[in-house]
Amino acid sequence: MAHLRGRTRPQYFYTTAPLPCPYLPGRTERKLVTELSGPEAEAVHDRLSRAGFRRSHNIAYAPVCPGCQACVPVRVNAAAFEHNRAQRKCLARNAGVEAFEVPARATTEQFALFQRYQAARHGDGDMAGMGFYDYRAMVEDTPIETIMIEFRDADDTLVAACLADRLGDGLSAVYSFFDPGQSRRSLGTMIVLWLLARARQLKLPFVYLGYWVEASRKMAYKARFQESEILVGGVWRPLYVPSEAAQLDDATTLEPTSETDLIG
Repeated sequence: MAHLRGRTRPQYFYTTAPLPCPYLPGRTERKLVTELSGPEAEAVHDRLSRAGFRRSHNIAYAPVCPGCQACVPVRVNAAAFEHNRAQRKCLARNAGVEAFEVPARATTEQFALFQRYQAARHGDGDMAGMGFYDYRAMVEDTPIETIMIEFRDADDTLVAACLADRLGDGLSAVYSFFDPGQSRRSLGTMIVLWLLARARQLKLPFVYLGYWVEASRKMAYKARFQESEILVGGVWRPLYVPSEAAQLDDATTLEPTSETDLIG
């Protein structure tokens, strides 16, 4: 157990028990976790996010897996970001979609879409068995400023949603899901592009996308956004990928915009 100094009360950290890695077969994962609570929750969350932590409910966590450093924190420089050809096509395909920022409150409409997404994309994962009250806890149990963005077609059909945190230096994509029957529309990429545009409107420099695992196909999409940065040795550095990889579409491989299963 460790604690963060320089606060009016200690911030204690704990290590979780080993579990099978959800990204790389044969690997084991462990996390460093701490509770976010009280009047300093926002400030602590900001500091930890810049240090590579993520949030689930009222817990901040980071991987501390023995003998492995494959999970690399990634964020996109919103101010410097420029769309590539595939991303411009994505925006054109979804020109009729309108985004609505709503309070972080769970609805049955969201949950129905969430269930369809889980059944199609993560049928063998833990989240596939979540009931409505589990989903509501995921959305509403937050000690910081959190919003839900609903993406709707012209006929008001909910086609995608994203739970996002507001940070001092950006927006953090906590979890997103979309209609799995419309993969050709690249709805996951559309969500990230909207977050980048919104961050620029708010004059926030970054959009945090969670962890990038180079060897994981599920994480490939995070390298497709130009001006991405990764946290290496405590320093945020540019992420360079081959130009042809950055142009690929996400129709068949896109996953949620944080860790695949939020804390997985």
